[in-house]
Amino acid sequence: MPRGRPSPKLAITVDADVHEQVLAAAADEGASVSAWMTAAARRALLIREGLRAVAEWEEEHGAFAEAELEAARSRVADEVVATSHPRSA
Repeated sequence: MPRGRPSPKLAITVDADVHEQVLAAAADEGASVSAWMTAAARRALLIREGLRAVAEWEEEHGAFAEAELEAARSRVADEVVATSHPRSA
């Protein structure tokens, strides 16, 4: 009998081109496919949660102005660059 709390398992089917890309991405990052898929699922769920929060905010306060959206896009782009290329110590 397994000890502790083993992770639940999923059996999934993906398109062949996605399969190859997932294998390559996991290898590039030095991660197992399971770890890579878990991280990808976490990112997708975070995005989904964020979009839901934006929709709720806009429902209460009105749609964001184009300038606000552009400022947000810029911040996200800056963050992506910062996390993709960590500064050396």
